[in-house]
Amino acid sequence: MDSFLTNVNKEIINPLIVLLFALALVYFLYGVFEFLVGAASEEKKTDGKSHMLWGIVGITIMMGVWTILGIVTRTLNIDSQVKPQTNEVKLDSYNPGGNWFK
Repeated sequence: MDSFLTNVNKEIINPLIVLLFALALVYFLYGVFEFLVGAASEEKKTDGKSHMLWGIVGITIMMGVWTILGIVTRTLNIDSQVKPQTNEVKLDSYNPGGNWFK
């Protein structure tokens, strides 16, 4: 089961994140191109501004997700146990009884 989840993360989720970043960047750059080429037309400039704005929104949302994930892993002190580059997660074993009720 671990290898299945590792493969899903490695083969599907990570490339999807990279793809979404790339699409947001391309959308932003398309807006810049449209703004510069259509400088004579106010409608083209407005469309270009809109594309740039939504490209920046997409990039900002994705950077926010990565930031939140980083904060959570550091807060829970699992940043040294989670290595996304190698798709490794090493957590302490779960002890439901523990010393909570003694």
